[in-house]
Amino acid sequence: MRAGGRYGLEIRSALPADATFLAELFTGAGAAISASELANRLAVLRASPGAVLMASDWGPAIGMVAVQWAPSLLAAQPIARVSALLVAPDARRRGVARALLKAASQAARSAGCGELEFSIPENATDLLAFVVATGFTPLGAVLTRRLRKGRA
Repeated sequence: MRAGGRYGLEIRSALPADATFLAELFTGAGAAISASELANRLAVLRASPGAVLMASDWGPAIGMVAVQWAPSLLAAQPIARVSALLVAPDARRRGVARALLKAASQAARSAGCGELEFSIPENATDLLAFVVATGFTPLGAVLTRRLRKGRA
C-alpha cells in the first residue's frame, strides 16, 4: 500500500527480512533488539491477528507501526492496540507517523475493529501530545504486571 500525498513514501507489511533496518529504528529509540530476535518476533506477529507496517522513503525503513487486534467482552467489535510506533529521528515532522497511524487504522477497520488504542510509555510527553493531536482521547491509565520473575 502506498501512502498518498507523501513524495516517495511507501507503507507496506514488514517482513522478517526487514529486521536489520527495523532493529536500527529500535536502537535509535533506546530499545535495542537484535535483528535476529526482531526477525523472530516479526514472524510470530505475522501469524497473529494484526499488522506490522513499515514506511520507507526510497530506501530502508524510516518508520514502523505494530498493531494487534482481539475480541473483547467490553465491546461488540474487536479492539485494536498499537504496540509500537517508531520513526527515525531524521524523518520526524514529515508526516511519516501520521501516515503509519492512518495505515494501521485502515488495517484495523478492515479487520472489523471498532476502536484503536494506544498505550503511551511513562514520561513520553511528546508522543502523548502527538497521539492526542491525531484524534486519540485519553481514557485512563494502563497498568502492567510482570508474569515471571527475572529478566525481561
